[in-house]
Amino acid sequence: MPKIGRAQTEQALDERKDQIKRAALKVFAEKGLAGTKMSMIAEEAGISQGLSYRYFESKDEIFALLVEEAIEESRNAIREIGKLPGSPLEQLKAFTLQLLDENHKHYFLLVQQAQTSEGVPSKAKEAIERYSPQDTIEQIIPIFVRGQQEGQFAEGDAYKRLILFLSVITGLMLQDAKAMGMDWTQEVDRLLNILTK
Repeated sequence: MPKIGRAQTEQALDERKDQIKRAALKVFAEKGLAGTKMSMIAEEAGISQGLSYRYFESKDEIFALLVEEAIEESRNAIREIGKLPGSPLEQLKAFTLQLLDENHKHYFLLVQQAQTSEGVPSKAKEAIERYSPQDTIEQIIPIFVRGQQEGQFAEGDAYKRLILFLSVITGLMLQDAKAMGMDWTQEVDRLLNILTK
């Protein structure tokens, strides 16, 4: 097979795998690991169930892969907070908008399920064990302290304020905003009041 044909074939395979992963992410986020079947993933992806097995052996394989990707994406986003442009308040606003984005929500729900569900594949468990929510707080604390020093954030225990703030954000991510006719990204300035007042 010529190199160009091989490259196009590989690209098509990668696109199909991504299509299946996106569908699986949505189904896992809505139904959980136990409530998801390969047939549901295939239906969401708009392909036959048999075709889905050409790319992945099982739903457990997809679940573990998605958990690993979600954790890596989360780590990267956290590492980048301090590199975002603007003041500490603007950096936390951008980070909050990212957390509340509908696409991010599915990853968050997937990680939540991996932490709490029965029968989680061992690879997903290992990824969860390597993930520490404490790392998130430790990355954000210096930004918050700098914001306090600059008068953007309220005085007080930075750790407690951030725990409160992240708890509220987590709670909102668990809600079905669309069903309630809400867009949490429209409320980001009010949410930041937890840190500024």
